[in-house]
Amino acid sequence: MSSLLLTSSGFYTQDIKNQFLNFIDRDISQLKVAIITTASPMRGNNRYAQKAMQDFKDMGFQHIKFVDIEFDDPQILLHTDVIYINGGNPFTLLYYAKNSGADEIIKTLAAQNVIIVGVSAGTLLLGPNINIVNYFTPEMNTMDITDFSALGVTDKLIFPHYDREDIFKDSMNRTIEERIAAFETNENCRVTRLRDDEYISILKNQTQ
Repeated sequence: MSSLLLTSSGFYTQDIKNQFLNFIDRDISQLKVAIITTASPMRGNNRYAQKAMQDFKDMGFQHIKFVDIEFDDPQILLHTDVIYINGGNPFTLLYYAKNSGADEIIKTLAAQNVIIVGVSAGTLLLGPNINIVNYFTPEMNTMDITDFSALGVTDKLIFPHYDREDIFKDSMNRTIEERIAAFETNENCRVTRLRDDEYISILKNQTQ
């Protein structure tokens, strides 16, 4: 398996950046980075995508490009060393990943020496499904997709932004934890809670 770094908010802390850099055993200046912006409002002009671009530059990367799999040929990804999947709308991201064939390319690259960073929706895309997104925020499904199966690069069901009650308001005033617990019972599954300052690192089938 490739090196996976699953996050809620990308390079949110120095610890997360350091973990990412620990994956790299080659000359950073020669590595090619693709930032997938498809889920993001304003795509490449999204402020989080722009921050990711600057973070990569600050780390010494010189070959960085935005890739929008709604419009760009996903074959571009075959020529990259690092894939950074930015956050935004998970339904939109999943729809275009499948529609463009990027899903199969990413799964292929996940078995090779490619580093993949998931951010929020990007983290969800790499998991087995996005059922929990449909449970929490079905109104985001503007693509009207009915198949919520994702790429399955990791078997972990992850809930990003676990510490952000402010962005997951509930009409019944339930906490995020209460809603996740109900989801786990309904779906007979286990959800990994991920705060904004946390990450999950997966390297050669070993989780840290």
